[in-house]
Amino acid sequence: MAVSPELEGLRRIAPSRFVSFAFPNPFLGHASNPYGGGDDGDAGECVRVAVLDSPLPAPPVPATAAMLVPSGRHRDWIFSTRAGHLHLLLSATRFSRLILVGPELSAPSPRVVSCARRRPDPDPDPAHARLLPLLLALCPVAAFRGNAVPDVPLLTFQDDLLRLAPIEFVAGPVVGEMVVEDVAVDCSPSRPAELRRRLRFKRMPCLVQTQVRLRQSHASPSLSLEALEGSSGELLQPEVGGPLAQPYLQAMVAGLAVTAPSIEKSIQSGARPRCLCAGVGGGSLLMSLRVGLQFDVLGIEADGVVLDVARSHFGLVEDEFLRVHVGDAIQTIEGFAAGQGEPGMNFSAVMVDLDSSDAMCGVSAPPLEMARGSVLLSVRTILDHHGLLILNVIPPPADKTFYKACHRSKPQLLVTPGSF
Repeated sequence: MAVSPELEGLRRIAPSRFVSFAFPNPFLGHASNPYGGGDDGDAGECVRVAVLDSPLPAPPVPATAAMLVPSGRHRDWIFSTRAGHLHLLLSATRFSRLILVGPELSAPSPRVVSCARRRPDPDPDPAHARLLPLLLALCPVAAFRGNAVPDVPLLTFQDDLLRLAPIEFVAGPVVGEMVVEDVAVDCSPSRPAELRRRLRFKRMPCLVQTQVRLRQSHASPSLSLEALEGSSGELLQPEVGGPLAQPYLQAMVAGLAVTAPSIEKSIQSGARPRCLCAGVGGGSLLMSLRVGLQFDVLGIEADGVVLDVARSHFGLVEDEFLRVHVGDAIQTIEGFAAGQGEPGMNFSAVMVDLDSSDAMCGVSAPPLEMARGSVLLSVRTILDHHGLLILNVIPPPADKTFYKACHRSKPQLLVTPGSF
């Protein structure tokens, strides 16, 4: 089955190649239609097909998988951008090619997306059967070695979201496009849904940069899922200084227990312990350190627009004990070590929450530059005698380079694995 002459190159795997095109809708008027709710292009005559080849070396017989874009989420950057597609592909490590099939990006979508199905999941086999001729046509020739017909499984995407409502899209000079969104999260079967506000960047859409719990701004006996409907963010306010919603931030703060006696001694002497936060995001870590632990906090953020978003949507409030600066965090640390900061500026902790700027490496943190010996020596210089360097680390797929570099370093180092 030939798709079109311009797609002839898909007969072979080409690392990192990304192609998208419109294709006649194989589900149109059929009971197997996964987009039968009418909110996401059910009546469209075409579907969007996106094909991405892995940047990793392909085996002699490369495997291909496909995924149907979840209902209502075809415009979500996870499914509509190359960076999101790459993360999905790298998460399924045994495949060299991933094919996404969903409504065209021009198709309408509801303002509030219900991510949980309102009915039991339909049998995927009929949908798979409708797609199979297209999927086989998009398999590389090497997959048919020995005249075998390759198996192209239909993968499913699952997360903990029940509802999702975008609040604002903005763009910064450093991080690019970003979205603030309110979500309802299914925490566990035994607990009610929790409402949170999140910040994501388009260049790494699968990584939640910040999330905070929400409360309703008016008196209400309970926080319901309907609070997302039509609120546009006005009726919901972030909880400031409370328990951290991001699990990896909880681990970073827990790391301070290693130097607790020194921090306690500092407090007893009347001096606030001082923390430098490399990377601010929505500011939840900074507010927790300032309000919950009474730290003197300095935050360094590369993009001033991110700080504006943190102030307007995530409850970041600056005062004499919480200051934020716009700049490169690593360069700032090196400058402080060279004596460019306040005299005697030492920190009880340096917390690094920076992600890599190279989306083609997948979701990873921090930048490899952070592992340079000169940078680590600069961190040691600005730490007090019992100070800690605490890093959020998300190793790139199939690459443990950063862990190896950290294990060879000299300063006292606490590495906390990231989550997204």
